[in-house]
Amino acid sequence: MTLGAVTLACLRDAPPFRVEFAESGGEDLVIAFSSIGHDPARMPAPEFQSAARAGNRRALFIMDESRSWGLHPDFAPMLRTALAAARPARNRIAIGSSMGAVCALRAAHLAPLSAVLAIGPQSDLADPRWRHLTAGLPDPGPPMPVPGVWTILFHGLADDRAQAAGFPAAPGMDHLLFPGIPHSNLARHLRAAGVLQGLIDAACAGDRRRLLRIATSAGGVRRGKGMGL
Repeated sequence: MTLGAVTLACLRDAPPFRVEFAESGGEDLVIAFSSIGHDPARMPAPEFQSAARAGNRRALFIMDESRSWGLHPDFAPMLRTALAAARPARNRIAIGSSMGAVCALRAAHLAPLSAVLAIGPQSDLADPRWRHLTAGLPDPGPPMPVPGVWTILFHGLADDRAQAAGFPAAPGMDHLLFPGIPHSNLARHLRAAGVLQGLIDAACAGDRRRLLRIATSAGGVRRGKGMGL
């Protein structure tokens, strides 16, 4: 697959996972996990393509046709093999939306990461919106932050207040809440606000003040600031 002038190398295309890699001379690596996508009968498409590759970053795009929320038994070996092929990196940042956000959080328990950007992750897989996909999955509870890995959660409060509340506050975690924004529109909202690349840039730099400023500029409110969580 070609994205602009960058050709993605397919590192794996064996069910249920597809892994594609964008090489560059950069020292930072972004691991972008796809959501369930629009057609449950097909492999999801790679997501966060432009923002992940900006700034001469290398990028892995990981898609899961089984929609396993990172619970498939091959998830861990697939991730480790992909990271080995992508070479060591100065910083490894994982990002995902919805199911992809949960996968990004689970990835931090399996491999060394610098930061995780989780947009609308589920804390409860029994939510009726996804129950047709999650009914056969175990539910180990919300994937909690890993000590030493900066974790940033984003939730839209129009319909994800309960999912947001399912993540207890934890050291090293920032939680940004977006009043009036629905789950299905949160990633699009951040993209339309032009902040996705800046959020990844700040995460790679470990610049918390900048990241919070960028998220606030897009309407985010830090948890605990009178939002009822």
